Amino acid sequence: MRLPTMRLFPWLTAFVVGFCPSVPAADWPQFRGPDSTAVAPDAVIPTVPKIDWSVPLPGRGLASPIIVGQKLFVTCASGPEQERLHLFCLDATTGGQLWERQLQATGRTMTQPKTSVASCTPCSDGKRIFALWSCNDFAAFDLDGNLLWLRGLTEDYSNASNSLGMASSPIVIGDTVVVMIENDSESYALGIDVKTGGNLWKLDRPKAANWTSPLPWRADARALPAVVLQSSKGLLAVDVTSGSRLWEYTEGASTTSSSVVADGVIYAASNGITALTPQSADPSPKQLWRSRQINPATISPVVLGDRIYSMNGAGVMSAAEVKTGNIQWKLRVTGPFSGSPVGAAGRLLVVSEKGLVQVVDATAPEGAIIGTLQLPLKPGSKELVLCTPAISGKQVFIRTDSTLWRLGE
Repeated sequence: MRLPTMRLFPWLTAFVVGFCPSVPAADWPQFRGPDSTAVAPDAVIPTVPKIDWSVPLPGRGLASPIIVGQKLFVTCASGPEQERLHLFCLDATTGGQLWERQLQATGRTMTQPKTSVASCTPCSDGKRIFALWSCNDFAAFDLDGNLLWLRGLTEDYSNASNSLGMASSPIVIGDTVVVMIENDSESYALGIDVKTGGNLWKLDRPKAANWTSPLPWRADARALPAVVLQSSKGLLAVDVTSGSRLWEYTEGASTTSSSVVADGVIYAASNGITALTPQSADPSPKQLWRSRQINPATISPVVLGDRIYSMNGAGVMSAAEVKTGNIQWKLRVTGPFSGSPVGAAGRLLVVSEKGLVQVVDATAPEGAIIGTLQLPLKPGSKELVLCTPAISGKQVFIRTDSTLWRLGE
């Protein structure tokens, strides 16, 4: 395998719609942001979002963008079979293209028509970008676009595939990047050395289709996070350096909605939502509470402050106490949804498949929609917003198959 010659797209430029200069902002380095919580601690979600700029993309994708410093990274896939894999680096302030790299898919590119080969969100350790596509091609680049290593995982594990398309996003913890490749045939999770691309460990996983993503969990504030792997069987915590099993929850979990961790508690997408506290001397975590009334369906939950927010398949957002699971309010938002909510400073932002951006004041007594924006999707097309947004500073980043937008206020 080799890195194909880079082809520049002269038309891939930023279309500016009166944007304001950005303020220094924290990174959004992976799917659902810092610690995979979908919350940006120092960010502000605009009350009434407006389009700062938009950038056309040359191929399909539903992977979320990520932000490292002032660089924004996004993947897509083009060609008749989505066999051309793209990674773009853009200036997060202007939307201008800094570089682009292309790869040729070595694995299977079949997906369900609604999804895409570019469905896995990249991740970064601040020095490198790790990009995975549904065809199980996995590559590492430095921030200037130099290829560090490249693996065609289908070459190593030929039976791992999913006719609907893979969608689990990788996560990097310390010197290990963790990848879940789970399906009905050859299911596994890998701990990969960030420097070399070689396996540090490999775990066999349940043979069942699974689109959830791994997440970090810390035994205490000083510890290197373990990685939590979710499947239809439940949750498994793994030491990222050795691949050894730490604890396991075996009462089943969603294969579409990822769990979330806050203050050491795991709010598992299991039997609705189940709050778990792992114990260092116990191979099974302690259950704090369980609520089937806040079933997240296919949407991942968010913990913001002292409440957990979840959306069901009917587009009803529920706010529940993190200590008890008791529901405080319910609010109907306009769907349908594929991407999950993101949060910052007492607000949540959700984007419907049809491109309706909705800002929710989570501090209002009954919750309240305080701002909306309809994204100008291509007229007459079947284009949908399927990604989970990214937040950095006072900006929100959203993509479709054809366009990447930055929203501000």
